[in-house]
Amino acid sequence: MDIAAIHALFITCDGFTSDTRSIEKNMMYFALKGENFDGNTFTKQALYKGAKYCIIDNPNFKINEQCILVDNVLETLQKLATYHRQQLHIPIVALTGSNGKTTTKELIDAVLSKQFKTTATKGNLNNHIGVPLTLLSMTSQTEIGIVEMGANHLKEIALLSEIAQPNYGLITNFGKAHLEGFGSEEGVVQGKSELYQFLITHNQQIFVNNNDHKQLNLTKDYTNVIAYGNDCILGDTSNGLSITYKGQSFKTQLTGSYNFSNIQAAIAIGHYFKVSTNQIIEAVSNYNPNNNRSQILSKAGHTIILDAYNANPSSMKVALEHFKQIKAAHKIIVLGDMLELGIYSNEEHQNIANLAESLSANLTLLLGPHFNSCATNNAKTFIDFNDLTSYFKTHITKLKNSTILIKGSRGMALERLIDTF
Repeated sequence: MDIAAIHALFITCDGFTSDTRSIEKNMMYFALKGENFDGNTFTKQALYKGAKYCIIDNPNFKINEQCILVDNVLETLQKLATYHRQQLHIPIVALTGSNGKTTTKELIDAVLSKQFKTTATKGNLNNHIGVPLTLLSMTSQTEIGIVEMGANHLKEIALLSEIAQPNYGLITNFGKAHLEGFGSEEGVVQGKSELYQFLITHNQQIFVNNNDHKQLNLTKDYTNVIAYGNDCILGDTSNGLSITYKGQSFKTQLTGSYNFSNIQAAIAIGHYFKVSTNQIIEAVSNYNPNNNRSQILSKAGHTIILDAYNANPSSMKVALEHFKQIKAAHKIIVLGDMLELGIYSNEEHQNIANLAESLSANLTLLLGPHFNSCATNNAKTFIDFNDLTSYFKTHITKLKNSTILIKGSRGMALERLIDTF
């Protein structure tokens, strides 16, 4: 069965999933494989729970005509997503980058949804499976799609671009993320720039921050570039970012000057799609970060900056530099290991440990085997989370009205520390 025929079946379904735990009646089930599972083996369960069609690639599980046998379920999912995207005939805005992708995506969605019916990547479903799922979630009601693209090795953004076929794109920044997969900072630039290569090849629109000289240089020979950011002014950053845009000043719920460029991108794209200035300001002002990204929390008399969704040397550095500027009665730094750094891991963890110690916080706590291997003076290192928690609980009672930075890679799950207050 070809993709057009599968798509004809797809649009008769009431949804889709690759997880039998979330199947509802009349859904299409994609029997994807993972390292430790084979979705084909759940075909009977999917049908029992009401799946209308099951896309499988193992003939041993073709139970009835509701089971559509293909050569490769993943490739079929990706091709179906592209075909579906082509049938919708809507503009797709794609973004990638080392830091700030999800926050920028959510800000763009907040701004554009003031005037359009948007469909955006949920959470960080931004890989070779997440991007197709995002595209398939777009309907005839969707007016603009917003697709986040993540990558940890070369050629991945190229693949995602071919799947999503964006009309507009931006790269938030180039940083020291996924160095193990990309091989070097130059590899990061090359990998992320695959989005630009797709857009240039297909004569589509690129957005570039006027203050990012590396990106300006990479796109200097291409005519379809909108350089943005000069119409925004960053104000006070001590307690949430203050922004002035087109003569109007407003407060945001985001912390850290590193989020300024994310806001600039959302404003620029909103302006391009003719969202009014007042609507843009309202959307950015009301955007409240969640999912452990740059959240400002108050608990037991303490102010907590929770940024525990992800971490790499670049994002760690800007978070610590911002924390240094904050005035507080007491300061506590809690950092967790940065993952996927490969041969750069020891050097980069030591650099961040040195920077953290230079801030002279009342407490500097470092968690994980990589940080535990660092040479430290006043920082306390831990391998086990429970040991860190015990030490933290003992000392937090002595430091009233503290401002606490909590940041680490997703695998460290440092948000668990919030439950100890």
